[in-house]
Amino acid sequence: MSRQPTWDMACALQADMFRETAALGSLDIRLVYYRGFNECRASGWISDSARLATLMSKIDCRGGDTQIGKVLSEARREAVASGVRAVVFVGDAMEEKVDELCAKAGELGMLKVPVFLFQEGHDAVAEKAFREIARLTGGAWCRFDPGAAAQLRELLRAAAAYAAGGREALLKLAKSTSGAAKLIGQMK
Repeated sequence: MSRQPTWDMACALQADMFRETAALGSLDIRLVYYRGFNECRASGWISDSARLATLMSKIDCRGGDTQIGKVLSEARREAVASGVRAVVFVGDAMEEKVDELCAKAGELGMLKVPVFLFQEGHDAVAEKAFREIARLTGGAWCRFDPGAAAQLRELLRAAAAYAAGGREALLKLAKSTSGAAKLIGQMK
């Protein structure tokens, strides 16, 4: 997962996701995170931004390898069980076998669940893997600068608009924000 400053920024900005979708309908979020040695957890479904912020504020970052494969597997299970419409991943590194991640991403793509990957920093290995996951799922990859709250806010708003209102909602938002335009420009 990404470093603590980005995590704190995501905690502060997630309320924007809920606000963006208020006019389009509700947004339920399931927080899946990993950290440390082999720890990967998922919350229940959350539709209240204050509750999500409280939950996120209790999570601290710990050293360890990435566990993106577990996140993609969880997303697939939920897509089959409850009709997940989109997955948002915020991270800065990838330390797994890219072919295994691509197989999981391909399964999500077959279920028509786009993955939006927002990368902090310039790790070339992560970028290559994130771009491929986005391509295989019909999602999108975008980089944001460390400490750039406005960039991440715009990307999260765009992903939330898609999750709540589909491609039409994202197209509408793309008329007024560059983050949405970046996503729609990459989606199939």
